[in-house]
Amino acid sequence: MSALVLGFFVSLVGLAAFVYGRKTSQFVPLIGGVILMIYPYFVPNVYAMGLIAIVVVIGMVLFRDE
Repeated sequence: MSALVLGFFVSLVGLAAFVYGRKTSQFVPLIGGVILMIYPYFVPNVYAMGLIAIVVVIGMVLFRDE
């Protein structure tokens, strides 16, 4: 999978998390969504991009607002 396609899907997940965080006024998905939308522009390596996305999503699940 190319970096462009993976970056698109990671940004799409980030947009969904951002909208969810904004709608529910939760801080963790809001910040996680922003990170997922922005960082693919700066990481050209596909494996690093995927690894960072997995870490951010796991972080959003572990540190979610109750």
